[in-house]
Amino acid sequence: MFRKIFCPVDLTHAARLGPAIDVAADLARHYGASVVFAAVSAEAPTEIAHNPDEFRARLDAFAHDQGQKHGIAVEALALFSHDPAIDLDHTLLAHLHDTGADLVVMATHIPKVVDRIWPSNGGVIASRADISVFLVRP
Repeated sequence: MFRKIFCPVDLTHAARLGPAIDVAADLARHYGASVVFAAVSAEAPTEIAHNPDEFRARLDAFAHDQGQKHGIAVEALALFSHDPAIDLDHTLLAHLHDTGADLVVMATHIPKVVDRIWPSNGGVIASRADISVFLVRP
C-alpha cells in the first residue's frame, strides 16, 4: 500500500521522536517501504550544526542509525530555509512530492489552547498535504 514514507524530524528534539519513528519503521517493515527522514535547518550556524554540510552529515548519520536500528531502508533529506521557525511547513510541503512519498508520519504534541490560533506543524501538514498523514502523539 505504501512505498515511501516521509518522516520529518527535528534533530534538536531527537530524543522525543521515538514514537513517531517507531510507527514509521513499523509501517515501512509491514509494507516493504523506505523512510525519508527530512529535516529543515537554517544555513547559518545552529545548535545542531555550524554549516549546511555539517547538518547534512548529522542528518545522514541519524537516518543511517535509524535504518540499522529498525532494519529498514532509509534516506536523508536536508532542507534549508532562511527562517525554519516560520517556513518549516512550507519547506516540507514544497519538497514532499520530490521524494515520491505516499505517506507522512510525523510527531506532534497534544493540542493546547494556542493551537486554535496557531496550528501545530503536524496540523498544517495534515490539512495541506494531498497524501495520507499519520500524526503520532507522545
